[in-house]
Amino acid sequence: MYFPQFLIGMFGTLGFVAVWIFAATGSLWHALGWTAVAAIVLQIGYFVAVMMLVIGRASRKMDSEDFADSDADLPAPFEHDGVA
Repeated sequence: MYFPQFLIGMFGTLGFVAVWIFAATGSLWHALGWTAVAAIVLQIGYFVAVMMLVIGRASRKMDSEDFADSDADLPAPFEHDGVA
């Protein structure tokens, strides 16, 4: 999911939560408080989702044969002119 799509969805969801809580309680403070809690939960969820994508991509890259073959041409660390 792209960040602009996330922002649109997040603001839509937060608006829905704010209106729903205000309609249920009649309190602006309760609506603002629960909307802030919902915003924090959404941000944590977005962060976890992005981390899962990054970790999944890294593990797929580590598991592929192309990755292992591409490192075969690299010199050993601290190797200079073929002498270790």
